[in-house]
Amino acid sequence: MTVIVELTRVRVAPEQTDAFLAARPGMLDDFRADRAGFLGARLVRLAGGEWLDIVDWASAADREASREKGANRPGIAAFFATIEAVVSAEDGTAEEHRPQ
Repeated sequence: MTVIVELTRVRVAPEQTDAFLAARPGMLDDFRADRAGFLGARLVRLAGGEWLDIVDWASAADREASREKGANRPGIAAFFATIEAVVSAEDGTAEEHRPQ
């Protein structure tokens, strides 16, 4: 199974870190409720107030449909509001494999 992996690196001001982390569950709930093909997400803390948000999608079309919706739900908007800047964004693919 091929998974589309969205990699978004963001900067969060130190005084917004608690709000950023508090808003994350609501954003994920809204993605689960409103985003077809959303498979899950991980958040990685990097140096200098930066974070890497790793989001898995079932297809590129699902990823694009989500991008078009933007911050259309309160939990998503609250999470996005805590982000100072998007540093980089790119997509890739991951091949899922199961040991035999």
